[in-house]
Amino acid sequence: MTGSHPAEEPHDLVQSVSRALRVLEEVTRSKGPITVKALARRTELNLSTTYHLVRTLAYEGYLLRQQDGRYDVGPEVPRRFRDLRTTMDRPPDAHRVLSHLASTTHRSAYLAGFVGDRIMITDLVEGSASPYLEDIEVGLEAAAHATALGKALLATLPTARRRRYLAEQGMRPFTRRTTVDVDALEHELATAGPGRAVLDRGHFRDEVTCAATLVGRGAGQASWWAVAVSERGEEITDDVISHLFRAAKDLTVS
Repeated sequence: MTGSHPAEEPHDLVQSVSRALRVLEEVTRSKGPITVKALARRTELNLSTTYHLVRTLAYEGYLLRQQDGRYDVGPEVPRRFRDLRTTMDRPPDAHRVLSHLASTTHRSAYLAGFVGDRIMITDLVEGSASPYLEDIEVGLEAAAHATALGKALLATLPTARRRRYLAEQGMRPFTRRTTVDVDALEHELATAGPGRAVLDRGHFRDEVTCAATLVGRGAGQASWWAVAVSERGEEITDDVISHLFRAAKDLTVS
């Protein structure tokens, strides 16, 4: 976005995505609907490219075509804003609690929750004794069937909704241990719940174990957070699990 670009262009920059964002930014800045020709001129893109980008953005709901052929902001933009606000609706002092958990255990600490209808990573603090997991980053959707965070949160859903979630997400085999059968996963989740630790031993990454537990959102709230730590190898010590439960207690909203 304007004013937020890094000093150097990344070597793997996807030009079509960059151009689409420029078009979307220009529409949001315009005072009312705008023509494709005006968009092409303001973004310095050729007209053919701009037409392709605009049609794609409109198809995905980020732009809305008016009857006169001009384009305005589509319904997906405010939805993404609401999702962002949901992401920010974390427990009080969430990052401080994760930082304390990571510094005490030397393990990476993660927080996840439902953002819209998806399970997303909402915060993390890296620990020196944990491996770096490139697919576990703030703002990324968690592989719910293969991660301790995801399994803890899946367990809070009614069976029909959980199965629908898994059907939409898919059950990719990240490792040879990944559970890819719905009924087998249901059996795993039968013992999950508040006050218990959900373990993932090599389901998401070989030779990596994670433990997660649920964090209540408080009275009147329909959803949950989950907090987790990761560990190299097959086991997580009882001491680390104890610190995990203390963090969950600190994060709980009464």
